[in-house]
Amino acid sequence: MFSSCSTFRLRLALQAIVVLASVSLNAVAGNLNDGNYHLPPPELQAIVDAPRGPLLKLGTQRKHALLINLPGLPGIAEVAQPELKLAGLRINPRTRAASRFEFGNSLSLLDLTNGKMHAVTGLPAKVKIADAAWSPDERWLAFSRWVDNGVELWLLDVGRGSAHRLIADKLNAVTGAGFAWSEGSDKLLVSLVPSHQRPLPPAASVPAGPNSMESRGGKVSQNRTYPDMLKTAYDAALLDWHLQTQLALVSTRGEVRRIGPLMTLAKAQSSPDGKLILTTQLRRPYSNLLPWERFGQVIEVWDNQGKKLKTIAERPMRERLPSGNDAVPTGPRDFGWRNDKPETLYWLEAQAGGDPDVNARVHDVMMQQAAPFNTPPHKVMEMAWRFSSVQWGNDGLALITENWWKTRDTRTWRIQPGANDSKPDLLFSRKSEDRYAHPGSPVMMMNQYGRLVLRTSPDHRALFMAGAGASPDGDRPFLDRFDLYSKQAIRMWRSQAPYYEEVLGLLNDKGSSILTSRESNDERPNFYVHDLASNTPPRALTNFPHPMPQFKGIRKMQLRYEREDGVDLSATLYLPPGYEPKRDGPRPMLMWAYPREFKTSDAAGQMSGSPYKFNRISYTGPQIMLARGFTVLDGPSMPIIGEGKKEPNDTYIEQLKMDAEAAIDEVVRLGVADRHRIAIGGHSYGAFMTANLLAHTRLFRAGIARSGAYNRTLTPFGFQSEDRNFWQAKKTYLDMSPFNFANQIKDPLLLMHGEQDNNPGTFPMQSERMYQAIQGLGGVARLVLLPNESHGYRARESIMHMLWEEDRWLEMYVKNAKGEAATKE
Repeated sequence: MFSSCSTFRLRLALQAIVVLASVSLNAVAGNLNDGNYHLPPPELQAIVDAPRGPLLKLGTQRKHALLINLPGLPGIAEVAQPELKLAGLRINPRTRAASRFEFGNSLSLLDLTNGKMHAVTGLPAKVKIADAAWSPDERWLAFSRWVDNGVELWLLDVGRGSAHRLIADKLNAVTGAGFAWSEGSDKLLVSLVPSHQRPLPPAASVPAGPNSMESRGGKVSQNRTYPDMLKTAYDAALLDWHLQTQLALVSTRGEVRRIGPLMTLAKAQSSPDGKLILTTQLRRPYSNLLPWERFGQVIEVWDNQGKKLKTIAERPMRERLPSGNDAVPTGPRDFGWRNDKPETLYWLEAQAGGDPDVNARVHDVMMQQAAPFNTPPHKVMEMAWRFSSVQWGNDGLALITENWWKTRDTRTWRIQPGANDSKPDLLFSRKSEDRYAHPGSPVMMMNQYGRLVLRTSPDHRALFMAGAGASPDGDRPFLDRFDLYSKQAIRMWRSQAPYYEEVLGLLNDKGSSILTSRESNDERPNFYVHDLASNTPPRALTNFPHPMPQFKGIRKMQLRYEREDGVDLSATLYLPPGYEPKRDGPRPMLMWAYPREFKTSDAAGQMSGSPYKFNRISYTGPQIMLARGFTVLDGPSMPIIGEGKKEPNDTYIEQLKMDAEAAIDEVVRLGVADRHRIAIGGHSYGAFMTANLLAHTRLFRAGIARSGAYNRTLTPFGFQSEDRNFWQAKKTYLDMSPFNFANQIKDPLLLMHGEQDNNPGTFPMQSERMYQAIQGLGGVARLVLLPNESHGYRARESIMHMLWEEDRWLEMYVKNAKGEAATKE
């Protein structure tokens, strides 16, 4: 027998064992790790660190092009720099600029006449080049350079090929680039950090009281779940301080002339002739629920001497909007200058209260008014739908496009904005989701003011239209000459197999000489000049080498197949170099997708993409897993269709399952995938899709879900293309939320999320709660939260670790999986 003392000691020992066992189990359940970044296998590292192609900016006179070299990814130390999150803005407080992490590190000038390239001189050894803008005469190129304590304005002398800092003052680049050409090519309108601004208000160490919000009733409004909203009075003070701006004009000689008082500036636009400035300033009170674009505004016109000429509009805070994707606020909106006139403003005015549910003949009106703004505004055009865009040409020619989201209708009108009694002339009408019917976009040119206007043929009868050329054979970009009177298009040029080639610009007025970007499966994009008046081959301007020669020989196939109800589907299949399905047998596969809503089956079944595009192996996409022996199905169609008055999402799950089943059946039929070793993945709405497929089917061995939302009750006023709120479509919201079916997820799910996600609706909490649900219900899941990352991941360490996680997951649960996956339900 045991003594009481021995019994007590035994009880303690047993309790200790239970506690230790509990701690051990909790450690496994919580999936703790060492807290360090990890590197994926070398073949994946090589892809992340492969050289990137340059960015090209065509000169305004089509004589030169600027090539901006892009370095490797930024490190986590740079991405983790201090950042303010204020009313939807993310601000670097050290530089007084919107947070950004992609910069150029060198510049080159490409002579389009002879193909010679020259490196720009005068740049520091380590430089961060942000925004760039050609002068209208192409003699200069202005660009911004980030330094530790601000954003500098630099100027490139094209003739000399050298650059220098233009002024010592720093730019305010919180809501824009902070500079733009004005008065032709002689001056720039700039937004400067004030030189004598009051100090930043100190943050209170002790709260003065609670933060509160109050609703006093009103109409139903539809506000999405925005991130980074103001939370305190101090946040509002910080926003005001960082938006404080001094406007100025800067000459190409570096002379600075300040204009007007300090402003809490959202936007400034000089008139085409440079004599006037349109400003948009924020006005309090601010909102804790809305982004800064919907705060109160005052729109004013100033002259270039700093004198206010007129208050154009005072817009209250747009706190309540009608429901629907076609809803807009009442009152004047979207002010701008006509690009083809020296000093003429235009704007939009919503009719029918901005409510798309109101049956009205007119829903939008465009107005215009010329300086000195002492005559009544002139009505340019009434629109039955919602304004989408305008391209100005002259008093006798402009194009206005209007859309109606609910029906996916779009149409483009030709108008004569200088005439009082002309009627709009319909040029194009189609469904916005019908890619095959897209006529292309008008080619633009720089006018005498340095503004983009419609490029017409020398006889002024025709426009030049460039487009993607979507077709049943894939995308084949084109250039057309569109006659404005007969409304007939003549094809001037079209991309030909085995290349994918697109028009970057016209090099003469007739459109017979064009600049293109050409690529093929194993040839990265390079720039070419075509002489359409002759039969000579195109002239190569560049010859950039393949960044990853180890991936030459990837096989790419565009697949066409049907889902169960007869809807045509498509996808792009990638096979690793040297892999032969008949010889080597089926492989494990990674499928990566993103569902989209359609109103017609015909549009849903259209082919997209091209079999001739360069095989880009991006670290953000699925193709990178070709290096690990997987076959890849990229972009399999996942259409969610609602014909007529039916809402697509009311049958989301049923259609999603049919989409996935059809894709799997096709790749298994081709012998390129082992039915029992297929993973599904996606980013954002693709992550949402992934979780739903694992919750409602057993089609996939595992899933990868990055930066998704999984509980639609947390996005109650709409998401993606869904414009009904939760209370109007409660069953749909609940049925579409994989969180509600976490108990049905039987296959491993890897969840990843940036801790600082800035995308509406995809708060990190979505992934945290989804993981907790699966873990608590005994499922297999892993949650990875990437520090300092947003909706898209940016730091090299984050990208490498993301790939380490994905590779580990696929190796463990797909490639080396034992036994057969469950059959589909």
